[in-house]
Amino acid sequence: MSLALLSLGSNQQPEHYLLAAASALRSRFPGAQFSPVYRTPAVGFEGPDFLNAAAAIDSDLDPVALNEWLHALEDANGRRRDVPRFSSRTLDVDIVYFDQLVFEGPGNLKLPRPELKHAFVLKPLVDIAPEFIDPLQHRDLAELWAASGLIAPALDPLQI
Repeated sequence: MSLALLSLGSNQQPEHYLLAAASALRSRFPGAQFSPVYRTPAVGFEGPDFLNAAAAIDSDLDPVALNEWLHALEDANGRRRDVPRFSSRTLDVDIVYFDQLVFEGPGNLKLPRPELKHAFVLKPLVDIAPEFIDPLQHRDLAELWAASGLIAPALDPLQI
């Protein structure tokens, strides 16, 4: 089993799609843990606010297979891939960390994910895995957050 830390986001019916993603993750990966949910403005395009969260799962899949499973989850929840990459979406679930692996795989799979520079990715991860050590920076997530200078996104009342 490997520890995978995931970033989840949605800005189209986000309450519905984040709850659906959480349910699917709990079903496939018993013991999945989730951060609080944060509301953040869209980054890189004009669109409705996103709801973002993080999940920690113990995965029996390798990172490529897990990424494929997550893409299938996104697709089952209406994710469109025929639109610009940075646009509104029903569901976006990315692997941010997979154990201590540093890896570039097929498609956009890159570990750790470079989106860690955004508060909407880093803050939820800190909430569920503050002592996780980043394999590139050799610092734990709590230290990275404290040094980032980022402002915590607004908490949303949704519980997943």
